[in-house]
Amino acid sequence: MAEAQNIPVGSTTAGSIAVAAESTVATRMSAPPSFDVADFPVPHGREEEWRFTPLERLRGLHDGTATATGSGVKVAVEAPAGVTVETVGRDDARLGRAGTPVDRVAAQAYSSFEQASVVTVPKETVLTEPIRIAVHGEGGTAYGHQVVELGAFAEAVVVIDHTGDAVLAANTDYVLGDGARLTVVSVQDWDDTAVHVGQHNALIGRDASFKSVVVTFGGDVVRLHPRVAYAGTGGAAELFGLYFTDRGQHQEHRLLVDHNTPHCTSNAVYKGALQGDDAHAVWIGDVLIQAAAEGTDTYEMNRNLVLTDGARVDSVPNLEIETGEIAGAGHASATGRFDDEQLFYLMARGIPESEARRLVVRGFFAELVQQIGLADVEERLIAKIEAELEASV
Repeated sequence: MAEAQNIPVGSTTAGSIAVAAESTVATRMSAPPSFDVADFPVPHGREEEWRFTPLERLRGLHDGTATATGSGVKVAVEAPAGVTVETVGRDDARLGRAGTPVDRVAAQAYSSFEQASVVTVPKETVLTEPIRIAVHGEGGTAYGHQVVELGAFAEAVVVIDHTGDAVLAANTDYVLGDGARLTVVSVQDWDDTAVHVGQHNALIGRDASFKSVVVTFGGDVVRLHPRVAYAGTGGAAELFGLYFTDRGQHQEHRLLVDHNTPHCTSNAVYKGALQGDDAHAVWIGDVLIQAAAEGTDTYEMNRNLVLTDGARVDSVPNLEIETGEIAGAGHASATGRFDDEQLFYLMARGIPESEARRLVVRGFFAELVQQIGLADVEERLIAKIEAELEASV
């Protein structure tokens, strides 16, 4: 297992490749997945999966003391014609199909929500407009569950927008039928006092394609756990993410791609920028290639740009391989300050230093913003990045 590190500015790290017979990744050290909260002990902060998280700032989500209060969150769905949007009770058979909670907060969320939102795209339906899901916090504590399901050979883009103030624990399931294509853009643009802990489960059918773009700006604490598994051969997953961690914020992204089926692919690229005292970003990238997953092709990468003193990054790529019959597997992680040569090049051409820094950061994030494919969302995110940079000048 690659040991997690507090990476100083300017250093580069990459986790070591671990063979299952000799060592295990963090996912094998934690409690087995379960829908029952009682199966997870209350974390104390020394566990591998919790040691980076400021438990005292989770407002009781981790120990069972947080109860649904106030208005919580309001969920609104805008969907094109042909899409079914339902509000269902806890007994709906479609809930929890994509994945099982892997920690106490996710299990608490599954045990505590009262109603879930289910969005269904029928088979062979190709949407030309995105499905937009607005999750707006109204000051309370809430538990939630959402399901997005695509039938065979359906195609859709879903934008999930988190705004306002809330203490929220939620699970989100993405179920892709054979040959389906789904792009999900999840934006965390919370107020500065919000707390959001979420598990995202994607179950990818045969020859289906799943693209996830996770964008995190706001919130006091945001801890997201995207997970991918495959229900048939030929599945493909692309996991992209960008985050801008400001003074005092804690933003944590913990990925797991479980290659449990032969001849599937995955590619994960997350990039972050940090500024201000006590800005803390955590990225954990776990890829498991099971013994049955011959022909797997996978790669994961994390890059971090530290803009000021006082910020901290913990970046840990883990790769566990149980078979030698793979097409390819790799991972990388790097953290550093501005490239002085890039700044010099721009400033030598008459561009002021502050503008040069903005151009470098925009270029750093550009490839990920372009993965969204929706002009209005891309423009909004670029404007948000610009606003964050203006605040640091």
